[in-house]
Amino acid sequence: MALPSQVNPPQIGLREASLVDPAARRAVAGTLAIPVLPTADDDDASAVVLGPGSAVVLDLLAEHEVGAEQVFAALEAARARGTAGEITALPLHRGVVDEVVLVGVGEARPGDLRRAGAALVRHTRDREAVATSLAALADPEGFRALVDGLVLGSFGFHWRSQGPQHQPVGRVVLTDVPDDPAYADLLDRATAVAGAGWLSRTLALMPSNVKDPQWLAEQAEHVAARRGLELELWDETRLRAEGFGGIAGVGQASDSPPRLIRLSYTPPGAPRDVPHVVLVGKGITFDTGGLSIKPADAMANMKRDMTGGGVVLAVLDALSALQCPVRVTGLIAAAENSISGSALRPGDVVRHYGGRTSEVTNTDAEGRLVLADALAYAVDRLAPTVIVDVATLTGAMKVALGQRTGGVFANRDDLAERLRAAGDAAGEPLWRMPLAQEYAELLDSAVADADNAPGGPGAITAALFLEPFVAGVPWAHLDIASVGDSPVDAYEWTAGATGFGARLLLRWLEQGDPLPSAEASA
Repeated sequence: MALPSQVNPPQIGLREASLVDPAARRAVAGTLAIPVLPTADDDDASAVVLGPGSAVVLDLLAEHEVGAEQVFAALEAARARGTAGEITALPLHRGVVDEVVLVGVGEARPGDLRRAGAALVRHTRDREAVATSLAALADPEGFRALVDGLVLGSFGFHWRSQGPQHQPVGRVVLTDVPDDPAYADLLDRATAVAGAGWLSRTLALMPSNVKDPQWLAEQAEHVAARRGLELELWDETRLRAEGFGGIAGVGQASDSPPRLIRLSYTPPGAPRDVPHVVLVGKGITFDTGGLSIKPADAMANMKRDMTGGGVVLAVLDALSALQCPVRVTGLIAAAENSISGSALRPGDVVRHYGGRTSEVTNTDAEGRLVLADALAYAVDRLAPTVIVDVATLTGAMKVALGQRTGGVFANRDDLAERLRAAGDAAGEPLWRMPLAQEYAELLDSAVADADNAPGGPGAITAALFLEPFVAGVPWAHLDIASVGDSPVDAYEWTAGATGFGARLLLRWLEQGDPLPSAEASA
């Protein structure tokens, strides 16, 4: 089935000139946007101040017989406080510019600018162009966050016969950018990272009558071809022959057989001792729960249970654009957890890659079964410096953290901290959860090395189930079931699948030192 033509993010351009420059205004022929900040006057909580670009905008409005007092009256009527993402629009009825948009930026921190950018593009969708001086408030981190918001706030996905309901604004011109060539590089980096977030969302939203394990493998083939990556695929026969009992077992009930996908990136000219990061993604392209079937309502969004695999694929797609300085191998354990006469049964025992066994007491705890195979393979064959897996793994994580924060478990404090910091920088926040060994005894099985579903605390026992498969290699487990979907449009998040994790992993990887050097070589 052919995918309908999708919307594209806006083109983003830089201009050193200010909005004062008439050429900057003529370049957009549409909308001008300037920042609005909270007042510094503690005695007047309702006041706001206009940021860079306000002088030219007030002059322009004066040409339309709109005075400054009317601008502030409009802000007051809208109860504007300068909060990040707040929008107050002043339509004009003649001339090159047809609207002035006043955008709240809060304290102009990176997160504020990300929200402001997303709110601006959401307000200006279906328009040709917008020019904005928001970048004048941004340091390099703030600039990257602003671009994040401009791209991801524009995201859309559809399968309508008449085309998408809305188109993103076609072009965003960032004015008042510092006269520094580094900002062109920052724009390239920011658009690559935001583009990975866009791709991971698209993959997660693809309906499962198209997206099966083989389709996911084909997307990996496309990424490998355009980025010059090494690709290796395991089909169901090879998976069985080489002992990947978890992946093969979970996928055995489906007419769409399982796949293991391996993509490898090596930076040009990399020395032999360059760090090697292995990313492992859960790629369950649809999850019925198997014979331990889910309720109907819980099954509705299970096309996105491969979000972890989509994140890994999107990260590999972006590494060359970021000139990532470390080796990265992505493993995607892809299967469809279906129901048929050949399905895994509660009480079955699977043998994973490397020989460890699991008693399957709940077939809806399938993600950890496929991840276990990939983790064990990574340790055995890839000599990783560090392993990170990412998965929509447990509903317990959503209970613990809600829908705005992902969970991270790690067997090393420094790794957990680096990922947490990368998440903060990327706008994908993580909260560290404990690998609490006092619960390990819950995994005991009378017939196998472990029970795959020992019960609560569910997110912790799932992480403890995975831990033996990494054999002491530095490892982090990202449980993103909490943030796999956004219930509503909220700043850079659009309702539906979020693709959470791609941006934070790229921010971590581009630093080039996934662990402190002395520790990494220990």
